[in-house]
Amino acid sequence: MKLFRRCQRILILSLLSVSVFAPIIFVSQRLKNLSTTGRKEFIEDLSNIKYRTDGLKLSVEQEASEGLKEPRKVLYEDKDLVSTVSYTLKENHDAKESGNVGDTTDMLERTENGTKYENQDGDNQFQQREISSMSGEKKQLNQEIVQQDQNAHSQSRKVIDGKIKQLKDVKPNRAVPHDQNVQNMRKVTERINEMKDQVVRAKLYLSFTPPGSKSNLVKELKLRIKEVERAISGATKDSDLSRSALQRMRNMESSLSKASRAYPDCSSMTTKLRSMTQNTEEQVRSQKKQVSYLFHLAASTTPKGLHCLSMQLTAEYFALDPKERQFPNQQKLHDPELYHYAVFSDNVLASTVVVNSTVSNAMEPEKIVFHVVTDSLNFPAVSMWFLLNPPGKATIQVQSIESFDWLSTKYHAALRQNSSDPRYASELNHLRFYLPEIFPTLNKIVLFDHDVVVQKDLTRLWSINMKGKVNAAVETCHKSETSFHRMDAFINFSDPFVAKKFHADACTWAFGMNLFDLQEWRRQNLTTVYHKYLQLGNKRPLWVAGSLPLGWVTFYKKTVALDRRWHILGLGYESGVVRADIDRAAVIHYDGIMKPWLDIGIGRHKGYWSKYVNYEDSHLQRCNIHA
Repeated sequence: MKLFRRCQRILILSLLSVSVFAPIIFVSQRLKNLSTTGRKEFIEDLSNIKYRTDGLKLSVEQEASEGLKEPRKVLYEDKDLVSTVSYTLKENHDAKESGNVGDTTDMLERTENGTKYENQDGDNQFQQREISSMSGEKKQLNQEIVQQDQNAHSQSRKVIDGKIKQLKDVKPNRAVPHDQNVQNMRKVTERINEMKDQVVRAKLYLSFTPPGSKSNLVKELKLRIKEVERAISGATKDSDLSRSALQRMRNMESSLSKASRAYPDCSSMTTKLRSMTQNTEEQVRSQKKQVSYLFHLAASTTPKGLHCLSMQLTAEYFALDPKERQFPNQQKLHDPELYHYAVFSDNVLASTVVVNSTVSNAMEPEKIVFHVVTDSLNFPAVSMWFLLNPPGKATIQVQSIESFDWLSTKYHAALRQNSSDPRYASELNHLRFYLPEIFPTLNKIVLFDHDVVVQKDLTRLWSINMKGKVNAAVETCHKSETSFHRMDAFINFSDPFVAKKFHADACTWAFGMNLFDLQEWRRQNLTTVYHKYLQLGNKRPLWVAGSLPLGWVTFYKKTVALDRRWHILGLGYESGVVRADIDRAAVIHYDGIMKPWLDIGIGRHKGYWSKYVNYEDSHLQRCNIHA
């Protein structure tokens, strides 16, 4: 037993000795047999791995898909490094605007200075370790190889530096990438519309199948509809359309081809499509009517913030002592030598913008007198606002329509016009026809609508030759302009009285900014003329509701045309008025229902109005009124 254990130990020790010394002997034998030629080939293999010579080429290919551009095949070679760099820069130029050339250049510099030299240092260290183990003759040979590699790198570096310098000298050209992007988006949009049409056709074929049918074609069409609808709904913008969506589009087309063979009756298909078209058009008309109603409802409703502002100001006004409610410089109110402006409004912010914009752009604000007329409900709020925010050197007067005793006793019954729109039924809307009575001591006055903004000094307006006319206004009878209006669009020329008195092709003009000669107005007694037409219109439908057609007939052939740069219209609806015309206009007008103080106002035009509102005011802050 002891002998057996002794033999077992000897055997184990022998195996351990063999396992330890055998690898040492094997490696030393390999090193001894390693020749100079073998080592040289080994070093050349390392060099080939590093620099990818002619024998090693990479080809980049991409699967071609319908509607997608196949990228070019590029061979990455050390000897043709210039073509590789130019291809990369070309692709970056097509993918982005040329303004990003600097980013591409920086990327090349970082790649060159970072990755290349980092790899170069690591490879050089590896080669140095190999060289140190060789004899003097082999060291010299390998040093020559390393020197050749470094020369190749330096030549590549010079080529890249030259390309970078050329790129930095190139001026950016933004037109080409923009046009390409527009074309690509247009193509993708067409694809999406085509997919929507496919869904309609598929649903149409399903309507021909018997109820409860479970054929393979029905199942296939239902599956294709779900796939295409999911692809369309997943695309939040045109660029989100993926390749899988295009594949689903092709699958749907294949299923529709099967369905067309299964249901070849074209007359039934035509009838069904016509019915679907009529139903869709009816839905569109209904939606348009609803949108129009909601827009008009929003335009005729006072926003919550403005109501809050009026309530706050009214409470503060009645808390004042009567002596504190007086405005300064009231002796200027009747001076005919000053510049008198008037605005009739029940909107605190709107009247504020008219006053602030006029005074801030005036060269002589101390000569300006502003007359603000409002109704009795809003009189305290408007008065309190201007007491807290006086218009600089200008003089201001706030009046209530209820203070005109002559108006309530003589004209009150005739003021109201039959209309469901409160803007037309309001007495303030027709108060403009009583200017000589409201301002008996004045010779001239400029009347603003409360939805205008003054952008220039209006001093030259007062020196315009009125040529014996009463009203000076901008014409709206030119078809080339966005504010074009015809008289027969507002006035009923089928009535014999209207057809005899007026001409349908007569030139129209706009309210909003008007210069009135009150002396000539009184001489021609035009307020009586206005009353005559107002009463006739209440008896039979001669014109649409509102003050504009009544103004046309009252001041018929009594209006002198102003240069259109004095007054630009169309900012309260999608009129297409261009920014250049807005910027050079003396007065801009938000005619239409999309007023700048409403949420439905046109965003790109709101800035002209909001810059004359102090949104830091504590009253506006408390009522959550923001720009």
